[in-house]
Amino acid sequence: MTTAENTPANWYPDPMGRHEYRYWDGIAWTDNVASHGRESVDPMNGNAKTVLPQQGGDKIQRQVGKHVQQAQKRGAPVGPLGATGAALLDQPLLVINQKWKLIEVNTEFAIMDANGAQVGSVRQVGQSTFKKIFRFFGNLDQYFTHKYQIVDAGGTPQLLVTRPRKFIKSKVIVQDAVGTEIGRIVQKNVFGKIKFGFIVNGHEMGGIFAENWRAWNFSIKDANGTEVARITKTFEGLLKTAFTTADNYVLQVHQQLPDPLRQMVYASALTVDTALKQDARGVSGGNLFDMFGG
Repeated sequence: MTTAENTPANWYPDPMGRHEYRYWDGIAWTDNVASHGRESVDPMNGNAKTVLPQQGGDKIQRQVGKHVQQAQKRGAPVGPLGATGAALLDQPLLVINQKWKLIEVNTEFAIMDANGAQVGSVRQVGQSTFKKIFRFFGNLDQYFTHKYQIVDAGGTPQLLVTRPRKFIKSKVIVQDAVGTEIGRIVQKNVFGKIKFGFIVNGHEMGGIFAENWRAWNFSIKDANGTEVARITKTFEGLLKTAFTTADNYVLQVHQQLPDPLRQMVYASALTVDTALKQDARGVSGGNLFDMFGG
């Protein structure tokens, strides 16, 4: 049973519904809130102070369980699943869930740890109204440049991921929080099991390898071919699969990694989505608020 005493301090969905999340200090809600990666202050309402944080445990546990089953089926390592208090890019397992929208003109992901606490988010940045209009009325995502900012629970930027417009193969540019390029994730083939290479300073230092032609599950390997991490795409439900572009992933990192390999690995789950999945399904409906308010 979830009680105030056993709910760890962290950022959780705002019980007031006014922001994406609000900070729980381990005893009570605070006035610190965050939305779209920006932190601010908004006083609590007295009636909501007794509402406990919703950690989304059931859904997250199902996703983590599916990931573990898939890994065990393939004989892949399954190490620690959680690290309380660890920085976003040091978490051994992250659940990356895309927000469900009938039309995708401003892509957003919530990042949770293995216990269901939100530890970060991904937001699409740099979109003009003109671009949103084109995304609303047509399936032209592959011809646009897409930029995503990865932030921790406090809204502090960690990585910037950019996928330039593509024709056949994708490449993704990974930058640090201040915009310095770390490396590139480059698609190596079109047919068969998709492969991406991590290119840093002109040298390949590992990559992402699809384990089936449908490109749902991926093994991430270092330059020696040793698996250091794994991505599992978790099924988002028949309705969402048929009518939306929302995708959900579990990223597990098997061990502490040195930079820049660590940064490239943590950018990988988002890379797979923007490189492959966002171009795979068309636009199918939506509303003008999402187009102009995202």
